[in-house]
Amino acid sequence: MTKSEKVTFVINTLKELYPEIPVPLDHKDPYTLLIAVLLSAQCTDLRVNQITPHLFAKADNPYDMVKMSIEEIRDIIRPCGLSPMKSKGIHGLSEMMIEHHNGEVPQSFEELEKFPAVGHKTAGVVMSQAFGVPAFPVDTHIHRLMYRWGFANGKNVQQTEKDAKRLFPEEVWNDLHLQIIWYGREYSPARGWDLEKDIITKTIGRKTVLDAYNNKK
Repeated sequence: MTKSEKVTFVINTLKELYPEIPVPLDHKDPYTLLIAVLLSAQCTDLRVNQITPHLFAKADNPYDMVKMSIEEIRDIIRPCGLSPMKSKGIHGLSEMMIEHHNGEVPQSFEELEKFPAVGHKTAGVVMSQAFGVPAFPVDTHIHRLMYRWGFANGKNVQQTEKDAKRLFPEEVWNDLHLQIIWYGREYSPARGWDLEKDIITKTIGRKTVLDAYNNKK
């Protein structure tokens, strides 16, 4: 297959597998999504979804969030890990949102990335999932699969994002990044990987990846 044929194969396969695409993090609006994505750094989505109901019961908007102390926020989110940094970030971004954006989540990468504890990936998730702006936030699943499929060299997530945006048409980015995440979890995980179930990697995978897998057997 040519590279463009491989790209088409991936898009079509994922569309068949995931015609409806659930968003992994529970939220009700852009603010609660932003907080959930921030909490998901080095923490599973499952754990985040267990913690956010407790946090959002006390504060599901920036005005209520700044009424809480950083310590109170930290006590609730502690199971998510990195709680000192994340609690300061949540409190700080809520203050900035009230001060500079009338309590609304800004709809630009530049403004989102000015917030404490909000990086490019977090901004990308919010822009794509809350506002429908084309973005391709790269998480560990996407980074792994783009390498396994021979679409990126695996050097860093920034390069993987550039490669993904270059290869895939912009109109599928927002669906595709979620579809790849679900596919990575279900069919092509880092641990306990069964190539027989992983139809995409089995069909178009990087030769060195397939050889390494088969040599392990």
